Amino acid sequence: MSNACAHAHNHDHAPTPDARAARLEAAQTLCVDSGERMTSSRLRTYELILEANGPIKAYDVIDRFHPEGAAKPPTVYRALSFLEQMGLIHRIESLNAFVACDTHDHKHTAGFLLCECCGQSEEIAIPNVADVETRAAKTGFRVNHITLEARGLCQACQTDH
Repeated sequence: MSNACAHAHNHDHAPTPDARAARLEAAQTLCVDSGERMTSSRLRTYELILEANGPIKAYDVIDRFHPEGAAKPPTVYRALSFLEQMGLIHRIESLNAFVACDTHDHKHTAGFLLCECCGQSEEIAIPNVADVETRAAKTGFRVNHITLEARGLCQACQTDH
């Protein structure tokens, strides 16, 4: 997403260090409760997504993985896949980028409000997902995945205009 606005983008959407630490701990608990392992590479990948101030692409995660050098792409892609399956992160399809899930219900269908100015994303709950699936089933269609992405300006960018 390009920064089409002329104003500075100093609004920060990343969680505070304390909130980030709490989310990392909660992710580890979720994995244990689900009978899964939160490996060091999975944890580091999740940490980098939490640290990002907006959607982050896989290759940016790879580049930031180790202070002394990038991680191997398969390691990060496997971690991203695992984190997405656990509901800890979401993939924003149109950006081919990832964001941390903002809700405590990690098995939901999320939609995203994408700011065309600063590139930030805001997660929203998609209403009536069951209604979409029911209507699709009536036509003989089986829904595998629903994606909702709306583009516009976030509140901070509207204020800065």
